[in-house]
Amino acid sequence: MKSLQALLVMLVMLVSVCAYAEESIRIDGSTTVLPIAQKTAEEFNKKYPNIKVSVTGSGSGNGIKAIMDGTTDIATSSREAKEKEVTAAKAKGVVMTPFIVAYDGIVPVVHPSMKIDKITMAQLRDIYNGKIKDWKEIGGPNRPITVVSRDTSSGTYEVWEEKVMKEDRVQAGALLVASNGQAVQTVAGNPFAIGYVGIGYLDKSVKSLLVNDVKDSPDTVRNGTWPIARGLYMYTNGKPAGNIAKYIEFVMSKEGQDIVNSVKFVSLK
Repeated sequence: MKSLQALLVMLVMLVSVCAYAEESIRIDGSTTVLPIAQKTAEEFNKKYPNIKVSVTGSGSGNGIKAIMDGTTDIATSSREAKEKEVTAAKAKGVVMTPFIVAYDGIVPVVHPSMKIDKITMAQLRDIYNGKIKDWKEIGGPNRPITVVSRDTSSGTYEVWEEKVMKEDRVQAGALLVASNGQAVQTVAGNPFAIGYVGIGYLDKSVKSLLVNDVKDSPDTVRNGTWPIARGLYMYTNGKPAGNIAKYIEFVMSKEGQDIVNSVKFVSLK
């Protein structure tokens, strides 16, 4: 009898462990999408307290690699997956299924004291490729420009490289930072620096610049007139099901999109 009771206890424990494993969602990837993932996960947990959602931000490329390797359930990315990534995923039996969950504008920022309010795409390219080295060349003070860029594993960097740099490369002397937050802190601490961040990271410590006379805003990002706009992605392995589908549906719902707006990114509608 005692052995039967012990067996029943072990079975109950095993079922509990399995149930716990099924009631978890792992999210990893973009530092840009991180505030959206964190806040939606927090609110989702309130609605479904039995589902544990863990969120980390190791970068877009790392998130995509994690879903290929099976170490995350949802990969967040601030860029579309590359063709070579989709092919590599297929080779591992992973079908990269994208969901655009928000929009973002990448915004050039300077120190609030900088006496420049606008810039052109051509000037941005020439600052970042090293052709323009001093603020006086674009109407600013006679001081060298400190160029702040993201590291090459960043989805934000790759979108900047595609939309701003075109065929050029960011100059070797640029100061590379690992996140939007670090970019804001670096520019805020240097009166002669220029950097770029996702629109959701703008605050009073930096000044955003008009680009080609267009002001960054949810409307200009959504309608495409802001020249450095992009979609923000969540990737699943194939069509999501179960709790993963439930979470994606929550992010895409009105409540989820209100959260997107609350963390200063741009909702789909």
